Amino acid sequence: MWRNTTRAVLAGILSLGVTSTAVADTAHLDSGDTAWLLISTALVLFMTLPGLAFFYGGLVRSKNVLSILMQCFAIACVMSILWFVGGYGLAFGNGGSWQAFIGAGHWFLLDVTRESLTGSVPESVFLMFQMTFAVITPALVIGAIAERMRFATVLSFSLMWLLLVYVPVCHWVWGGGWLMQRGIMDFAGGTVVHINAGIAALVSALVLGRRKGFPETAMPPHNMTLTVAGAAMLWIGWFGFNAGSAVAANGSAGMAMLVTHLAAATGSLAWMALEWFRYGKPSVLGIVTGMVAGLGTVTPASGFVGPVGGIAIGLLAGIICYISTQYIKRGLNIDDSLDVFPVHGVGGILGTLLAGVFASSAFGGVGYQNGVSMLDQVMVQALGVGATALWCAAGTYLILKIIGLFAGLRVNQEEETEGLDLSDHGERAYTL
Repeated sequence: MWRNTTRAVLAGILSLGVTSTAVADTAHLDSGDTAWLLISTALVLFMTLPGLAFFYGGLVRSKNVLSILMQCFAIACVMSILWFVGGYGLAFGNGGSWQAFIGAGHWFLLDVTRESLTGSVPESVFLMFQMTFAVITPALVIGAIAERMRFATVLSFSLMWLLLVYVPVCHWVWGGGWLMQRGIMDFAGGTVVHINAGIAALVSALVLGRRKGFPETAMPPHNMTLTVAGAAMLWIGWFGFNAGSAVAANGSAGMAMLVTHLAAATGSLAWMALEWFRYGKPSVLGIVTGMVAGLGTVTPASGFVGPVGGIAIGLLAGIICYISTQYIKRGLNIDDSLDVFPVHGVGGILGTLLAGVFASSAFGGVGYQNGVSMLDQVMVQALGVGATALWCAAGTYLILKIIGLFAGLRVNQEEETEGLDLSDHGERAYTL
């Protein structure tokens, strides 16, 4: 059964509902597991700083590159403090009668000591690992509203969004909440990270409106070298994202790393091939975007599928996310600046559903719980997709409307023309 394969994850999460002393009495620290999770934590933070920052920074116009770098950096700082104050407790604490929907406890991490364990690793390491997920998710969202949202609004939105949207979904899926109780398969964040970020990106782009000149004016990336460097960092860091989610140095982590790599490579080639066929030339932007699509799509399935599943998911990710990107941008004229929804949102939905298919032992996956069929599992996956999308859409819309009542959501036209680097930060990225 897949629960046995991922015992370290589930045992660690469920143990958070009891006191640290009780956990210490029934669990033993494993130095190998701890070392791997320490490395994974650094890798996931590396994905945001500098990976995502460089990836996004190269994709925007030169007058806005510092604003993106600043937003990624500041979000990492703010989300870390928020996780310390109460985010971790709300996501993974024991919520009593509300346990199915939200957690409670661990305020200011006062009960987290050097002896506290989560499964076979120190609780301090586990919460730090989860903190990096809370950092990168709102940082993904800013790609949709790049070049037009005020810096103060970005920070206000990210703070409120983490508490009202990310934390509840995280608890539902990983913290002992109702979706976890129903047996949803989300190994490393298809719902919690990618669907959440994608839906928030789509709603934000619609509420904020298009950039000045979109879609008539071409707005190409200003520095593809920076983007490729960031993409390479994302690929490397994603091994911590997915393989680290085993919360152990074991076969589950090893297989997650393998299928993650295969999906990234296949997604890259699929996207490249489609562009090559359609336009006669393969683009660098296309191959790195296909890589991100493959990585995001395999994320929820990474600990449950085998190599065949990894290849299949990467192939479908490259094709479907490519089509979605073209349709969102050109068909619907939605100004999702850096294609967050068609890559992360569509990829997260696709990967979450496909996890229920390719987890089958017939495809080399871990199999299902006793009495659960493929159809049963896919229905649970679909429930998770729908619940996450609805909660995120409603929460994101509400947060933006509340902020809009008290402050402007976007810069004025003069500031947008000048660029956010100067209007928000009084600096230029390039002086030559």
